[in-house]
Amino acid sequence: MAKILTLTLNPALDLTVELTTLRLGEVNRSDALHVHAAGKGLNVAQVLADLGHQLTVSGFLGQANADRFDALFAQRGFDDGFIRVPGETRRNFKLAESSGRITDVNGSGPWVDDDAQARLLARLERIAPGHDAVVVAGSLPRGVSPQWFGQLLERLHALGLRVALDTSGAALRAGLGSQPWLIKPNTDELTEVFAEPVTTLAEQQALAGRLRAQGVQNVVISQGAQGVNWFAEGIALQALPPTVDIASTVGAGDSLLAGMVHGLLSAEAPERTLRTATAIAAMAVSQIGFGIPDLAALANLESGVCVRPLAQQQEA
Repeated sequence: MAKILTLTLNPALDLTVELTTLRLGEVNRSDALHVHAAGKGLNVAQVLADLGHQLTVSGFLGQANADRFDALFAQRGFDDGFIRVPGETRRNFKLAESSGRITDVNGSGPWVDDDAQARLLARLERIAPGHDAVVVAGSLPRGVSPQWFGQLLERLHALGLRVALDTSGAALRAGLGSQPWLIKPNTDELTEVFAEPVTTLAEQQALAGRLRAQGVQNVVISQGAQGVNWFAEGIALQALPPTVDIASTVGAGDSLLAGMVHGLLSAEAPERTLRTATAIAAMAVSQIGFGIPDLAALANLESGVCVRPLAQQQEA
């Protein structure tokens, strides 16, 4: 299996409260509370670990509350390449109603100064070579500019590493110039960055063509329950997920990204890659937490994924 580095610049402690129905302005009683060391890159890492890969994790962590992250790294066998910074890693609150609706209240996290940014770059120069791919996922912490982020991605690219990028807004705009190997935006994120609609198949194909001409090899556009479209050289595929009971949508996109990276690095057939990735995302929304707890259940979900060429849909 592959050796993969994931980079989470703005991780979080996710506190997920399960409740029947959220009543605004009233006293609510929870059915359960879950606390996870999380952040998009770390969520991806957990799925990839369950698929058999070797993981190094890096980014910035608040040193005041790093204990849950340290425990996760030890439990999962991750190589720890994080830079500790003063303060606390942010806390994100997820209110998960039994209907599947999720309300997010995300914290801001610690300030990351120029010294910490320089230390991370130096550490990545040392630890990144030798990895088969780097997954850079999530938002930017306070103190980190999109310009610095773009330079970070360019340095990873210059090291000869395949970079899978999953971010949004100004960070995505800055990152596209570094010719990432794979991107996985949703339609809202693409609309925000390019200020144009990407709802129809023709609009997505046109935009994906422009991105590929700029050096992005794999454009994966997630559309939630409406499926996933993947554009690459000789590839234009759509996957429709199976119907599942939704417990939480948190981590679904991260799971999809992990599945795509797994399939590509394992040289699986494109249809198999997209089928498995979509099934992993479907499994993610049926649970609270990250990873693949049951490979037999995953195989069952795969059998319910419909993968078809996009050209076939266009003619229909």
